[in-house]
Amino acid sequence: MAAITILGGGGWGTALSGLLAEKGHTVTLWVRYSFTADLLRRERTNERHLPGVLLPSNLQITSSFAEMSSADYLLWATPSTALGEIARSLLESKYLTKNSVMVSCVKGLDHQRYRRMTEILEDVFPEISTAALSGPNHAEEVARSIPSATVIASREPEIAEHLQSILSTKTFRVYTSADVGGVEIGGALKNIFALGAGLCDGLGLGDNSKAAFVTRSLAELIRIGTALGGRRETFQGLSGVGDLVGTCFSRHSRNRGVGERLARGEPLDHITESMGTVAEGIPTTRSAIHLGERLSVETPIIREIHSILYGSTPPAEAMQRLLARDLRPEED
Repeated sequence: MAAITILGGGGWGTALSGLLAEKGHTVTLWVRYSFTADLLRRERTNERHLPGVLLPSNLQITSSFAEMSSADYLLWATPSTALGEIARSLLESKYLTKNSVMVSCVKGLDHQRYRRMTEILEDVFPEISTAALSGPNHAEEVARSIPSATVIASREPEIAEHLQSILSTKTFRVYTSADVGGVEIGGALKNIFALGAGLCDGLGLGDNSKAAFVTRSLAELIRIGTALGGRRETFQGLSGVGDLVGTCFSRHSRNRGVGERLARGEPLDHITESMGTVAEGIPTTRSAIHLGERLSVETPIIREIHSILYGSTPPAEAMQRLLARDLRPEED
């Protein structure tokens, strides 16, 4: 059994905490605020982010970095926009005394320098080993032991294999990969396309339309992902097509839900204020636009979603522009 700290008290951090505590690991869930830790310890449920799921009695909950000094593994499940700040605070606290392996479970990109989450962790903690966890893993289902699969990626095969053993349960099947970049890129970019899938739903388009949209989204994800160094076969796996399909069609998907509400006429500011959680596709769209331009990669879907989020383009007009593009071979 391992000593594991999970940083982030959202739905995904809470689900992973319960999953691993029930397996018998020594698990600590770190949350940012002491009043949140007090509430979770008292109620033994996270009604804001994962309602109806009871937290195991052996799960420790804290807001103190001091509890991390004995962790073999730190699993990061914070919002992407907060990861760097929290990592720097942890470094300054001096409480991280072991060379813990750090695992990013965050699906996003740095919105200033367009770095992946493991790259941020490696910048802050240059001596550590890192890994990335990604796949079609809605917290609501993982927490309720509904069968799911995921992929753990590390440049060090022994770390990936060890984490595979630690994280796997009877209902949570873990595969390994050496393509850290590809796994992280797939997990980040799929959120953008989930916004578009929600736009399809909100506009009342049919199954043909949405299937075509998701398929062309995969082509775009592969274009930009391989240009960034990811392997094509990674994007055909759990952190590519698997996560894309899951998040584009699921009722649990925050990003899909945002797209649907946008298409029905709700202002973006109103949507984000009402959610109480983060839809990573919104800031990631801005990062992906800059990446596409820097790499000279054509990203028509991302461009149109960006024009809806950060411009004044009505969703129906953006969809029409996609349909009006020049005809081309499917492999383009």
